[in-house]
Amino acid sequence: MDILNIISDLLHNTIVFSTALIFASLGGLFSERSGVVNIALEGLMIVGAFTSAVVTYFVGSPWVGFIAAAFVGLIFSLLHAVASVTFRADQVVSGVALNFLAAGATVYLVKIIFDGAGQTKTLTTVFNKVSIPILSDIPILGKAVFVAYPTSFVAFILVGLSYFVLFKTPFGLRLRSVGEHPSAADTMGINVYRMRYIGVMISGALAAMGGATIALTTTSNFSHNTVSGQGFIALAALIFGKWHPVGAMSAALFFGLAYSLNPLVQVFGLTKYIPVDFVYMLPYILTILVLAGIVGKAVGPASVGKPYEKGQR
Repeated sequence: MDILNIISDLLHNTIVFSTALIFASLGGLFSERSGVVNIALEGLMIVGAFTSAVVTYFVGSPWVGFIAAAFVGLIFSLLHAVASVTFRADQVVSGVALNFLAAGATVYLVKIIFDGAGQTKTLTTVFNKVSIPILSDIPILGKAVFVAYPTSFVAFILVGLSYFVLFKTPFGLRLRSVGEHPSAADTMGINVYRMRYIGVMISGALAAMGGATIALTTTSNFSHNTVSGQGFIALAALIFGKWHPVGAMSAALFFGLAYSLNPLVQVFGLTKYIPVDFVYMLPYILTILVLAGIVGKAVGPASVGKPYEKGQR
């Protein structure tokens, strides 16, 4: 295996492993830009992975499972919106509670649906990699970037769409205003509660799509460890990327690179020198380092995490 093939495979695996993180970090972006902290990204990804696996198993179409996951994630996120926006509960506590609820409820439902099994049956119809004509023939980059799962292409398209919506449309301006200065937005006639509900619901749909990506590409089923903390890594990517779509994508690719090193280490037999457990730990170690401030202090929206009560100053 020459160096060019190694680079190509590394880039390709980076995209594969970062796709779910891109979806989830974009989800967190919409929620936190509206002023609502969404620690529940992990739980939303779990719900998305579960829904996509079950629906795809019974319907036979990964696209139907993918769309169903987005819809169920949107509905599930309403619990967080009601608690955080309407009842002004602590947003971190609400998110943590939803993570526990998602983890427990999905495994319980799997046992009911699949006769006591701890995971869904292996899916026979999942997403297959597709190639973009002409571009896929480019040396090194062609195979690495332009031969990928459909969900990867969707994720990158959504990055551009999210940037346009947030920074080039009146809707994006309103969403960002309620996250920065909700009382000022309220005086301008913007419904703060509605915008925050919308932000959380978009977050739920996108994060669930991230979970669905894992189940419908790399694992082909759902079990209790399908997501394995990637929701928290996506939250770190959001902070690393300074609450910007392109920044979040770049950070997700950074963490995806850490995941992609594992198969490379095994291919070259480096496990003789590097414990495989350490390689598995690498993404989580990087997450801790990032959140500890290695990349500099990141400042989020001014009112993120602060419940809003109409008339307050």
